[in-house]
Amino acid sequence: MEKLDSIDLTKNITEKWKNFPISNINDHVVRLSVLEQDFHWHKHTKSDELFYVIEGELFVDFEDKTEILKEKQMIKVPKNVIHRTRSNVRTTILCFETKDNDVSGEID
Repeated sequence: MEKLDSIDLTKNITEKWKNFPISNINDHVVRLSVLEQDFHWHKHTKSDELFYVIEGELFVDFEDKTEILKEKQMIKVPKNVIHRTRSNVRTTILCFETKDNDVSGEID
């Protein structure tokens, strides 16, 4: 058992995109991400993915629409759905997915 603080874990991150695992739960992983740029279009064939916004604002683009997530909001992206995440301001999110999921996704 370990208590984690997302502010402490991210306060020294200066990159525009940083994603790293913070906990394993059975066959899943919780990742903490800091982003302030566009990520590429991709999909995941092995796992659904859930994004939870801790601070900032996250845009999740799909082929036919964009969902805007504010702090304390979340969205599940089903496997095989093409998407990308992006943000114009420093945004911290939690990502939940299976351990074997490719973080970078697959591009068609």
